[in-house]
Amino acid sequence: VQLQASGGGLVQAGGSLRLSCTLSGRTFSGYAMGWLRQAPGKEREIVAAISRNGYNTYHTDSVKGRFTISRNNAKNEVYLQMSSLKPEDTATYYCAAKRTTVVTSFYPGPSYYDNWGQGTQVTVSS
Repeated sequence: VQLQASGGGLVQAGGSLRLSCTLSGRTFSGYAMGWLRQAPGKEREIVAAISRNGYNTYHTDSVKGRFTISRNNAKNEVYLQMSSLKPEDTATYYCAAKRTTVVTSFYPGPSYYDNWGQGTQVTVSS
C-alpha cells in the first residue's frame, strides 16, 4: 500500500486548506482512513477518521466545526477540508489507512493504523 498526501502549505490564520491523499496498490474501499498530525515536540494525534463506506466520521474536539474529512472511493482519495485555521493547527499532517472487513467503523487513534503516508506540512501564521 502506498499513500501520497498533498495540499499542505503556508496560510494565514482564518484561512483554509484542503488536503488530499491517494491510496495505490490495493483496493481503496477496503480501508478505513484517517488524518493525523504531529507538531514539533508533541505526540502524533488523530485529527479525523472515516469509515470504509464514508458514512461514519470522527473529528477530534479541537477541529470540530472547522475540519471535515471525506472520501471518494471511485477516485481512491480521502480529503481533509480545513477552515478557520489557527496557529495551533501547525503540524505535519499524515494520512493513514487501516485494512478492515468492517464497513461502518472508523478508527480514532494512531495505534489502529498500519499504513502511513509521508506527511504534508501545514503552517498557519498569526
